[in-house]
Amino acid sequence: MLKSVSFLFTMLACCHFLTAQKVNIIPQPTSITERAGTFTIKRNTVIVAGTKDEIKSANFLNDYLNSYYGFKLPVKSSGNKGIIITAANTGKDEYTLDAGKKAIIIKGSSAPGAFYGVQTLIQLLPLQKSTALTVPAVSIADAPATQYRGLHLDVSRHYFPVDFLKKYIDFLALHKMNYFHWHLTDDQGWRIEIKKYPELTKVGAWRNGTIIGKFPGTGNTNQRYGGFYTQEEAKEIVKYAADRFVTVIPEIEMPGHGSAAIAAYPFLSCFPEKSSFEFFKRAGNKAQNWAGATTGKTVMQSWGVYDDIFCAGKESTFEFLENVLDEVLPLFPSKIVHIGGDEAPKKNWEQCPLCQKRIKELNIKGDKKHKAEHYLQSYFVQRMEKYLNGKGKTLLGWDEILEGGLAPNAWVMSWRGESGGIEAATEQHNVIMTPNSYAYFDHQQVAKDDSLTITNNDGGFLPIKKVYGWKLMPEKLGKEYQQYIQGGQANLWTEYITNSAKVEYMLFPRVAALCESLWSPQDKKDWDGFSKRLETQKKRYDLWGINYYSK
Repeated sequence: MLKSVSFLFTMLACCHFLTAQKVNIIPQPTSITERAGTFTIKRNTVIVAGTKDEIKSANFLNDYLNSYYGFKLPVKSSGNKGIIITAANTGKDEYTLDAGKKAIIIKGSSAPGAFYGVQTLIQLLPLQKSTALTVPAVSIADAPATQYRGLHLDVSRHYFPVDFLKKYIDFLALHKMNYFHWHLTDDQGWRIEIKKYPELTKVGAWRNGTIIGKFPGTGNTNQRYGGFYTQEEAKEIVKYAADRFVTVIPEIEMPGHGSAAIAAYPFLSCFPEKSSFEFFKRAGNKAQNWAGATTGKTVMQSWGVYDDIFCAGKESTFEFLENVLDEVLPLFPSKIVHIGGDEAPKKNWEQCPLCQKRIKELNIKGDKKHKAEHYLQSYFVQRMEKYLNGKGKTLLGWDEILEGGLAPNAWVMSWRGESGGIEAATEQHNVIMTPNSYAYFDHQQVAKDDSLTITNNDGGFLPIKKVYGWKLMPEKLGKEYQQYIQGGQANLWTEYITNSAKVEYMLFPRVAALCESLWSPQDKKDWDGFSKRLETQKKRYDLWGINYYSK
C-alpha cells in the first residue's frame, strides 16, 4: 500500500512537472495558474471573433497555424466553444487567457490586449508540426508595464524588400511589441518615393559602390547598390503592421545625414559646388575606396558622419523638407514622426554665408556651452516641429535635439546613454529610452564574433544577459519625472548587415530579452527563469526557421 501511494505521488509530481514544462512564456505573464487537463485544437475547432479587431487577431492566429502546422480554423461570429476572442474598449492593453477542456477564452481589455493574448496562446502550442495541437489547461492574466515597446530597422545603409519587412513586423507582433521605427533616409540612400521630387529615388536611392570591410574599408564593391519603397508599398507595410497592432514611425533625417537627398538636389547643401568625394575624404575615408566620378554630388559609399548637411540658411531647404513631409505624413497614421536630428556637424554652417546671415537675423548668440551654430540647429528643429504640429503630428528626435534648447512639444529618443532621457524628462518632455549600451543590436553579441559588426575589434559587445538586465527607468531620475518615460526600443543599424539572414542573426535571441525588459515590471524579472524559458523559445525559433545566434 505504501509503495502504491508513493508511486501515485511520484506520478502526480511528474504530471505537474510535464505541465509546467509546457508553460514557458516570453515575456513572462503577470500571473499563471496551471490546472489539470488539456484542450486540443483540431481542424474543425472554431475561432469565435465578432468585431473587426477581433477578426484581425483571429486572422493572425489562422495565418500562424497555416504557416507552421498546415491548417486553418473556421471563424464564426458567435459561440461558446473553441477559441473565443473578445476585445473590450477600456483603453488598457491587458488580457486574460483561460484554457480548459471545452474552450480557450481570450479576453482583452482592448483590441491590442486581445491580440497579445493570442501571442500567448501561440506560445502554448506544441513545437512540432501536428494536426492535433494540445494546449495545457491554464489561466493567465497579463498586462504590459510599458506603453511603448519598439524595434527599429535601418533600410538606408542596406535595403530590405517588402516581404522581409512584413516578416520583421511579425517578429515584433510575436514578441508583443507595438512600434516599428522605420529609418528611411540617410547619407547612403533615400528609400521613400516622393512624387514632387523624383530625383530622390532616381538618384538618391542608389550609390555607385559600397566599402568593403570595417570602416574606413579595404576596398569598394564597385557595384551600383540601392532600392526604394513606393508610396503604395509604404501604405501596404503600414496596413500590414496595423493589422498586428503595430504602429509604424517613419524617420526622415534632418539636418544631418542628408547626403543622399543632397546628391539628388545639390541646392540643399551649403556648398552645392563641392563634391561628395571631398566630404568623403574629410570624414576619414580612404580615397582609393571610392567608386565612380570624383566630381559632383553623389550618394555616400561609406559609413560615418559627413559635414555636407542641409543648409539652414536657405528658405528652399525648409520648403523642400515641408513638401517631403506633406507626402510622407498621409502615408503614416502615427501621431509621432521622427526627424533624426543626430550627428549634424556644424562645419559647413560655420563657413556658409547664408547660415551666418540667418544667425545674425535671428540674433543667435553662442555661449560657453555651445557655439551659435548649435542654437541654429535648435531653430531648425523647432521650425520643423511647428510645421509638424500644424499637421497634427508630434516630433520625435535623437537626443542631440536637446542641444541649444528643445522644441516645445518634442519627444526625445535617448541613445547616447541615459543622460539625454533624464534631461528631457526633467524638462517634462516624453522620452523613449534606447541607450546604445543596452539596445543597439548592431553590436556583436559575443566578445569574439566571426561576423563583421560595428563594434568588432574594439572590445564592445552586447550579450543577451546584458539586454535582459536593462533597467528602462533610469535610477537617477526623480519619481516625479518617471511618468515621462514612455518606453524603450532596440535599434538595428545595418552598415554591416547586408541580408535578411544577418538581420535575424543579430536580432535573435536578444529580442526575447528585449521584449521581457520592456513588457515586465523590473522587480519581476529573473534571469535564471528567463534562461530556462528561452530554451523553449529557441525551439520555437527552429520551428519558424529563424537564423539565430544559438550559443
